[in-house]
Amino acid sequence: MEKRCMKNKNLLILFTRNPELGKVKTRLAASIGDQKALDIYKELLSHTQNIALNVNADKNLYYSESVVNFDDWDETIFSKKAQRGNDLGEKMLDAFKDGFSKGYEKIIIIGSDIYDLQTSHICKAFDDLEKFDTVLGPAQDGGYYLLGTKQLIPELYKNKKWGTESVLKDTIADLDGLFSVSFLETLNDIDVISDINPDSYLGKYL
Repeated sequence: MEKRCMKNKNLLILFTRNPELGKVKTRLAASIGDQKALDIYKELLSHTQNIALNVNADKNLYYSESVVNFDDWDETIFSKKAQRGNDLGEKMLDAFKDGFSKGYEKIIIIGSDIYDLQTSHICKAFDDLEKFDTVLGPAQDGGYYLLGTKQLIPELYKNKKWGTESVLKDTIADLDGLFSVSFLETLNDIDVISDINPDSYLGKYL
């Protein structure tokens, strides 16, 4: 059993895509086909759900398109919402605004495509927010897989080329000299076929 972190007005936000054929992991699908890409994404969703369950925080689940009731996500645990905004930055800003308006003191957001992400990473991020203003989990592709803050910082969600290798660098620049930041270990997200280790559990889909 992994370490559980203590709840103290903590909110964990999870961003997911509605798992529909041809609409998830499109770069991966270009190499292995839509069905296998969907199968892999469902595995990533299951992994994300399992690690989130062990985090002692309230949980908001944001769907990319529309809320799905009676799916694998327990509505008594995950508060379901639809993402709102024109790009990823606007959608994250809306989610953080909503969380802070409800009185949460520490908010962390994660995606659903990091197979190496564990409960311990999220717990460490909440712990680090005791001492730091922000926490970032760098991804190998130049983005980030986790962002946590103790206050709303609108600049973090604006003027970014989302999905590119400059996102992490530009986010750090927004924080530089203004907010303290803690960094988690760098992890790999699953976007293209080379991101999958053939010897790993996901390798069976290759």
